[in-house]
Amino acid sequence: MEILGVDLGGTNIRVGQVEDETLKKIVSSPIHSKEKEEDVLNILFSLIDQVISPSVKGIGIGVPSVVDTKKGIVFEVQNIPCWKEVHLKDILEAKYKVPVYVNNDANCFAVGEKYFGKGKNYDDIVGLIMGTGLGAGLIINGSLYSGKNCGAGEFGMIPYLGQNYEYYCSGQFFSNVSKLSGSEASEKAAHGDKEALVLLNHLGEHIGEAIKTILFAVDPEIIILGGSVSKSFEFFKDSMWERINTFAFPMNLKNLKIVPSEVDQVAILGAAALYLDAINN
Repeated sequence: MEILGVDLGGTNIRVGQVEDETLKKIVSSPIHSKEKEEDVLNILFSLIDQVISPSVKGIGIGVPSVVDTKKGIVFEVQNIPCWKEVHLKDILEAKYKVPVYVNNDANCFAVGEKYFGKGKNYDDIVGLIMGTGLGAGLIINGSLYSGKNCGAGEFGMIPYLGQNYEYYCSGQFFSNVSKLSGSEASEKAAHGDKEALVLLNHLGEHIGEAIKTILFAVDPEIIILGGSVSKSFEFFKDSMWERINTFAFPMNLKNLKIVPSEVDQVAILGAAALYLDAINN
């Protein structure tokens, strides 16, 4: 089975040709914040044209925005100001005559892990992305759950310590509480720097508190961590688990797994997995 996965990022569009579980080809092009709506669409068309074939069964698209997942409409796309309301599903289905599925990037991450990563053997999954922000995608009973308005999993917006979880559990943590960047902290920690190790220990405590909140809202089998912050997992996992182990219902923790993602090109694969989720559910 051949599917196209589209990662519509803020600065680049990437389109991948996925056959079975293999990413066969990737094409990409930069986009700029001052592009007009039709110009961005033309860039997208030109990339799809390079990889589409008669054997392609569908197209999945991941977008950093609010999405009407039923109608495939994207709103207020980050870093593409001209995309206020784009009926992306209708436009692409009319042009390419295959089913098109659109969702936000956090949901694509979760469904990508379900079909291509560490979530393969699980039905209840949280894909938690800790990058410039904090967001999550939910797989419930084996299916992607986006919520009525594509708002399920927005744990980063929950109030916490006078701010919200995103303030303390994403890349923002480093600029908010330290002079070190996330990459600098991780590099220094790898060389035994005490300040960096303490910083990442505190990060783990905050992530642990966020995960406890997630556990009250969702009862997953596995939480898969993605985004740039997850690269420092070895330095914050112990303090993270110390906080999680104070959770009110110990039985919920007995078989819970929390692991970092190991999927390369998960944004493209996750977009392609939207098609698989649709046909399997």
